[in-house]
Amino acid sequence: MDQRDYFVHESSYIDEPCEIGAGTKIWHFSHLLKNCRIGRNCNIGQNVSIASDVVVGNNVKIQNNVSLYTGLILEDDVFCGPSCVFTNVTNPRSQILRHHLYETTLVRRGASIGANATIVCGSTIGRYAFIGAGAVVATNVADYALMLGVPARQKGWMSRHGHRLTEKDGDGNWVCPESKWRYREIEPGVLRCLDWEEDKPLAAAAAQ
Repeated sequence: MDQRDYFVHESSYIDEPCEIGAGTKIWHFSHLLKNCRIGRNCNIGQNVSIASDVVVGNNVKIQNNVSLYTGLILEDDVFCGPSCVFTNVTNPRSQILRHHLYETTLVRRGASIGANATIVCGSTIGRYAFIGAGAVVATNVADYALMLGVPARQKGWMSRHGHRLTEKDGDGNWVCPESKWRYREIEPGVLRCLDWEEDKPLAAAAAQ
C-alpha cells in the first residue's frame, strides 16, 4: 500500500488486475472487480461497487451507494450522486442469463447524475448534462440539457458551471450567472459554449 500512488481504505477490496490512476481515493466498504479501469484523481465514496470492464475517466466523483455495472463508461469530470442507478440489461430475468447482452451506457465529460436518478442502459448522457435527483432517463440526452422527472424530460439548459440558464444577453445568447460565459443554441436542441472549448478543463480558466 505504501508504494501505491492512490489511496484505498483498509475496509475496501480491490480484485487484481485492475487499473487505478494516481491520486484516486477509494473509501470505506467499496469493491472494485478485476479489469476495471479508474482514472486519475477520482473520489470513490463508501459502499461503491465497480464491475469488471467498467471504464472511469479522470477526476470522476462517485458518491455513496453507487454500483457501476459492466458496459458503463464514465468520461472525465463526471459526478454520480448518492444511490444513483445504472442498468446494463434492458429486459432482465433471474431465470435467463443475459451476460452476453450487456449494453453500453456512455456518460460524457462533465455530466452530473443526481441522487437516486436512474440511467437505463443503452443511453448516452451528453457533455455537461444535468440529471435531476430521482429522474429516470431512458433516452439519449443532449449536451448541457437539464433533465427532470419520471420519465425524464428536458426542462432547460445548464451551464458548464452547473447553473440553470435563464438569462440572455442583447444578442440572444444564454449567459451563465457565475462565469458570464455565453451559450448559443446553434440549431434546435444543440447548445454550445461560445467562450470556452468543449474539451478544455475548467482549471485552465481559473489559472488565467
